[in-house]
Amino acid sequence: MNTSTDTHAAPTGLRGLPRNVWVVTAASFLTDISSEMILHLLPLFLANVLGVRLSIVGLIEGVAETSSSLLKVFSGWLSDRLGDRKWLTVVGYSLSTLAKPFLVVATTWSAVLAVRFADRVGKGIRTAPRDALVADSIDEKRRGLAFGLHRAGDTAGAVIGLLIALGVVYALQGADLTLQRPTFQTLVLISIAPAVLAVLVLAAGAKNVPVTSQRERPRLSLAGFDPRFKRFLIVMVLFTLGNSSDAFLVLRAQSLGLSVAGVMGVLALFNLVYALISTPAGALSDRIGRRKVIVGGWLAYAAIYGGFGLAGAAWQIWALFALYGIYYGLAEGAGKALVADVVAPAQRGTAYGVYNAAIGLAAFPASLIAGLLWQGVGGWAGFGPSAPFLFGAGMALLAVVLLMLWLPGDWRA
Repeated sequence: MNTSTDTHAAPTGLRGLPRNVWVVTAASFLTDISSEMILHLLPLFLANVLGVRLSIVGLIEGVAETSSSLLKVFSGWLSDRLGDRKWLTVVGYSLSTLAKPFLVVATTWSAVLAVRFADRVGKGIRTAPRDALVADSIDEKRRGLAFGLHRAGDTAGAVIGLLIALGVVYALQGADLTLQRPTFQTLVLISIAPAVLAVLVLAAGAKNVPVTSQRERPRLSLAGFDPRFKRFLIVMVLFTLGNSSDAFLVLRAQSLGLSVAGVMGVLALFNLVYALISTPAGALSDRIGRRKVIVGGWLAYAAIYGGFGLAGAAWQIWALFALYGIYYGLAEGAGKALVADVVAPAQRGTAYGVYNAAIGLAAFPASLIAGLLWQGVGGWAGFGPSAPFLFGAGMALLAVVLLMLWLPGDWRA
């Protein structure tokens, strides 16, 4: 059955969304159950168990995300070239699943870097073809809803994964302030089952949508893309320079006295808010325009990061993480839907690759800057835990101003 044809004839609302949207959402849901059990514990594992400096945490996150981002360009183009989104997505999910068990035996930060690198390579392979598969499967009038649902499913999985992690942490080490190696190893082993199930669901349930034309091999060039896409990309890079890895939010929470179980709790709250906001925010962007929703999300981000910088008590972290979910719910789905709005269908795989690559490449210096601002390097002590968050708030405000100046009006194709 032709998925795209089915889509245009389908009724409106969530029940009318095509099979591919639901299957991809289910795969992301299961993957996030797996990944969120361990992802946010990695900075605590590095800092508490392996004793590495924050600049190394930033280096690991930066290298991992940059590697992923460069692959996103190639995998997006390759999915356009082959006319196959599904199987590249399956390969990417499979590689990330195979990498996870090696964290059980990791004893050095370089070993953690190797596992993170392999995991992010898998993400780099799958992300652009997956997003293009969703965009290909839905008509433009419901694109925001489809991406909003995907983000909601992804984030609902994160809530469940974090609650499982919270239960395991509390059962094994109670309210300890630092993470213990056996706790981390147990969670890694538990995380393997939903990751495998996600691969099986995607392989069995998704269907390719025909790609009718192809692009030349990508050269990290913006030639041939709509000027609106290029301007949006520049603004996104500037925003991302202040959007360091969430590992620093986790370490900030611990610095204000939250236990490991408490960190898992605030992350679950964040993802719950994110999941609840994503679908209605995506639908709202269909009605009022992507730019307004993205600007709202970025303004929220500036206020929240300012709050993380100025916070002085653990209870404030709970409120800030809840508000952080609002930013993600507003900005993530609307940004991805906007990319599909302003590029030709045959360019979507490549466009999502370039989009994700630009964000990931900017994330490398963003995480390094955050680590250096916080803890310094060598003989320089840095500016303390508030500095990276105040810097991020300032960059977000700059991005809002540029988005308003460069892309005025109701920007939706």
